[in-house]
Amino acid sequence: MTDKPFAGVEADLHAMGLFDGEELQEAYRDLPGTGDVKTAFKKLTLLRPEHPERLLIVGLGKREDLDAERMRIAAALTVIRAGRYEAETIAWSLPEAAGDHVTPQAVAAAVVEGTVLASYRFDRFKSRDPEDPAPPRIEHLLLAGGEQGSKIAQDVEAARVASEAANRARELQGLPSNVATPSYLADRAHEIARANEQVTAEVLRRAEIEERGMGGLAAVAKGTAEEPALIVLRYRGAADGETLGLVGKAVTFDTGGISIKPASKMEEMKMDMSGGAAVLEGVAAIAELGLPLNLVACVPATENMPSGTATKPGDIITQLNGKTVEVNNTDAEGRLILADALTYSVRELGADRLVDLATLTGAVLIALGSTYAALISNDDGWADRVLAAAGRTGELAWRLPLHPEYKELTRGKDADLTNASAKRKAGTIYAGSFLEEFVDGKPWAHLDIAGTAWDVGREYVGNGPTGYGVRLLVTLARDLAEPRPG
Repeated sequence: MTDKPFAGVEADLHAMGLFDGEELQEAYRDLPGTGDVKTAFKKLTLLRPEHPERLLIVGLGKREDLDAERMRIAAALTVIRAGRYEAETIAWSLPEAAGDHVTPQAVAAAVVEGTVLASYRFDRFKSRDPEDPAPPRIEHLLLAGGEQGSKIAQDVEAARVASEAANRARELQGLPSNVATPSYLADRAHEIARANEQVTAEVLRRAEIEERGMGGLAAVAKGTAEEPALIVLRYRGAADGETLGLVGKAVTFDTGGISIKPASKMEEMKMDMSGGAAVLEGVAAIAELGLPLNLVACVPATENMPSGTATKPGDIITQLNGKTVEVNNTDAEGRLILADALTYSVRELGADRLVDLATLTGAVLIALGSTYAALISNDDGWADRVLAAAGRTGELAWRLPLHPEYKELTRGKDADLTNASAKRKAGTIYAGSFLEEFVDGKPWAHLDIAGTAWDVGREYVGNGPTGYGVRLLVTLARDLAEPRPG
């Protein structure tokens, strides 16, 4: 934040939004090129005043249509244009919100989110000539908020922390599976704990996973030489109160196991750990913000590989809560490892309410595309809170129903449950219904993020990994810790 007049802020690129029917500030009206300014949403026009040197006019469309998502997109488009000028610093003149549907805090936070997310680049494995350095990145964002500065500072800082954490999750998603192994994720958990004294980390490896009776995680890990890990983080930010439980699926590479996937696009299965990445970096952000609440996080991490020791279709396993499962499709492995993690979170870690994130079903992509994640919950009030957080961050979710008839699709023939129904019905829903068997009746919300974890195409995340869920979890934790009016 800066309290300097906008034109007096030192930056490589200045940006100003303009609504339909609105005129430029008087100081800029007579500049060459002002006749080219268009106010339709996403339209960009560069002006060259004497000071600032570059002024980007960003079309925002109708004032009444302004919302946080539009500002994220506007900020991202500004970052993309800034790349043409090798800009390292952007200054924004924040537009005034109209009506009650969007607050100044939401507008400012959205500019931060759009800028930070759009500035991310995954290039660590690309060779570069020392004499041809990488293009500069956006290093500084300055917001000219006028009298609103003190009111929006807290939301701006939370947006920065959450967006940087989302970029770290995107980095984890983008790493190849020979780097981002279960052990690599476990090391990241220990780093998070070392960085904050309120966080502790614990990692269970193969022998202890088997000894404790986590039959789902053990079964999926049977085919891989990589050591599986049950990664646990505890954050104590309050003396008392409920404990929030976060669970994230982390299959660091998913071949499908014996039920092997087609070769086409199998390389994307390095991102089958996206839920786990979101949970790890979500906890890191919550701890950095020092939010006054208690939470536990559980990330079951393993590869799913075919081999002579791999679990076979038709095998029957026993999950941590004692329920038996026919493994009729080894490519429906995520629900097996999540089942043990959910039980462990409730019974051993003391979670009072739960959110799990998982790239769980291809069916969700058919149902909702890349716009919405699917939300399935056993508790209306809890579902509403998670949906509200999703709406505020633009990490949208759409609730799908639970019904006793869906439960029938999870019933096993020779065991309590099956991990894959023979009927091609409601694949996303019955996968969620399967998970409900392992939450011991606690308020629980499941987010199937298989369609939203990558390849979304929004301006601020492009077609690569999105870090979906990090900002949602931070927003949800903020609301639990510091309930907002209304």
